[in-house]
Amino acid sequence: MSQYNCYPVPLSRTDIDKYYNGFSNNTIWPLSHYFIQYVVHDNSFWEAYKRVNEHFSDIVATITKEGDIIWIHDYQLMLLPQLLREKLPHATIGYFHHIPFPSFEIFRLLPRRTELLKGLLGADLIGFHTNDYALHFLSSVHRLLGYEYTLSQLSTEDRTIRVDTFPMGIDYECFARSYRNPVVKKAISTFRQRLGNYKIILSIDRLDYTKGIPERLKLFDTFFKKNPSFREKVVIILLAVPSRAQVTHYKNLKNKIDELVGMINGKYGSVSWVPIQYFYRSLPFEKLTALYHVADICLVTPLRDGMNLIAKEYIATKTKSKCKGVLVLSEMAGAARELSEALIVNPNNQDEMADALLQALTLSDKEKIKRNTPMQQRIKRYNVTKWAEEFIGRLEDTKIQQQKMNASIMSVQTKLNILNDYRNAARRLFLLDYDGTLISIFNTPEEAEPSSSLIDLLRKLSEIDRNTVAILSGRNKNTLERWFGRLNIGLVAEHGAWLKNDQWELIEPLTDTWKQEIYPILELYMDRTPGSFIEEKEYSLVWHYRKANPEFSTVRARELINELVNLTANLHLQIVEGKKVVEIKNSGINKGRAALRWIEEQSWDFILSIGDDQTDEDMFEVLPETAYSLKVGTTSSLARFNLKSQADVTLLLNEILSTETQNA
Repeated sequence: MSQYNCYPVPLSRTDIDKYYNGFSNNTIWPLSHYFIQYVVHDNSFWEAYKRVNEHFSDIVATITKEGDIIWIHDYQLMLLPQLLREKLPHATIGYFHHIPFPSFEIFRLLPRRTELLKGLLGADLIGFHTNDYALHFLSSVHRLLGYEYTLSQLSTEDRTIRVDTFPMGIDYECFARSYRNPVVKKAISTFRQRLGNYKIILSIDRLDYTKGIPERLKLFDTFFKKNPSFREKVVIILLAVPSRAQVTHYKNLKNKIDELVGMINGKYGSVSWVPIQYFYRSLPFEKLTALYHVADICLVTPLRDGMNLIAKEYIATKTKSKCKGVLVLSEMAGAARELSEALIVNPNNQDEMADALLQALTLSDKEKIKRNTPMQQRIKRYNVTKWAEEFIGRLEDTKIQQQKMNASIMSVQTKLNILNDYRNAARRLFLLDYDGTLISIFNTPEEAEPSSSLIDLLRKLSEIDRNTVAILSGRNKNTLERWFGRLNIGLVAEHGAWLKNDQWELIEPLTDTWKQEIYPILELYMDRTPGSFIEEKEYSLVWHYRKANPEFSTVRARELINELVNLTANLHLQIVEGKKVVEIKNSGINKGRAALRWIEEQSWDFILSIGDDQTDEDMFEVLPETAYSLKVGTTSSLARFNLKSQADVTLLLNEILSTETQNA
């Protein structure tokens, strides 16, 4: 351990079994590879998984020094990022997921799904092999935890997390130059003497049900049936590396492979020719690379695989043979995204694989070189060192971006400045958004009724002689009147269409005749998007889609907006995107224009404006430079400062009230 600078994590034999063989490999592994029939749900497995992740967390937290980078690898430690984040709030933490991340419809089957996602979100950068896996992860986070994402940025209450793709590479030069190794040279010569002039088809896999070995063996049966002329002309080297031999599914798989090999050899073999030479063992590097060198074809056809480096290793060795080799690769392997020049097959389609094998055996040398050269160049350029450097570089960039964002988060000193300026001010103005600012976002508008504590807070703020309080909302005026009409506060409804100081008035003469043209379009999108609904206000229409399928409804929202842009071009209407809403209203009506009614009313010593979404940017834009503007959330804004969550708004307003009490 001292030689490699390692630190032990002591685990009991029971925890190792239930954590590794149990939750890791009998729950997460089969589900991630879409073998849901093999998934075992056992609470003792989960408890052991949690304990082991906590043990790792204790050790890592103890040895970590300031400035260290923590890089966590794979599905056995999915809880570790958040456990470390709790212990080391400012640490730089990366996580890489080496296996497939399943689609939401599969991942949602896990009883502990939210705990695993929250565990991963402790990292600053989360890496996957392919874009598909990254998108599946983002989709699950969005649907189960409600966090929004844009491109590769994921926003939580307190941080922006990056999710990105890093296709893992190999040590290219190690494989490309392996033929120079005297031991490898000798092994190549030995293999060629033993295998004679047969075309050599190589199949190397760890013994796992995800690798599709039985399906590959059935392929050979199909191939020889369809192409009898290739009998006694090819030899298949089938190397199965032992894996998790104590797990029942793996024992059964081993027995099934033994039977299929025996069946095919018995069916097609002769005294002088055995079609499949089967080895159940691991090989040292020298013999492994020698097999790559002599193989005319390499079959890599997993049913599901995170990356699969065997495909890359095989292509890398084809330097001495001047790229003369053929890779037949499953479209279900992550490597297929990079190695698109290989013969790509569906591993569940026996005829398609048999046809690809025939094509591989008859491919011209010119075509082999044409296919393999760009793959070699790609593998050489993006090797394992490049993979690691790019991940670490992206992690460091992510941390820098977080630090820039943290600079805009309201600090303790900023809060003290706000409290001090408030205390010394003779004329104070509060301009406050409602949904997402004074109260959390709810799925439906009617759920967001203010609590008695919020009403009490606003009442106390507004009763102070030196204070003027106004709520600027997208809500209709009847709702605002019902909730806040008894308080001595200003109200703005429908994002600025209606204003109330003493009584309600329109900001300008408006028309709603356009609704009859727009409403049927919204109705069509509501019918086509289950879970969405229409809210009608006096001078605006709103299409809500928070309760609809996130990915589907986002696409529908873009379609709706595109359609409305063309339709409303000559109707003097404005389309506003909020949080899971599309609102259509009269052009020129916004919170900024409404806020000016109060801002220009007199000379204020203190202005505090707080909002959470795009509609509040108009309000921030018209504020004087001396005003304090706060945006709820970690996204960029015209506001001077950010608050991490809606709860921080309530906390700040209560602290302001406490200051008033202390002054009294």
